[in-house]
Amino acid sequence: MNRLGKVGLFLGGVLFGTAGVKILSSKDAKKCYTHTTAAVLRAKECVMDTANKIQENADDVLAEAKQINAERAAKENQEVTE
Repeated sequence: MNRLGKVGLFLGGVLFGTAGVKILSSKDAKKCYTHTTAAVLRAKECVMDTANKIQENADDVLAEAKQINAERAAKENQEVTE
């Protein structure tokens, strides 16, 4: 590629980049970013609620499992002493 072609590509890139910055910083683009961010925050809240419910259920299951094992151990100790 000759020197003129390289300069042309460079200038095209600069022009494309400048136009891209203007498009990305437009009011419509900012409105889109705001709505997208709001949707992400809602999704995050939903995921966190679900994670909290799972944690609570896991804690309940663990507590019940420990209770079952304690009752089983007490029953086995009672049978051994009889």
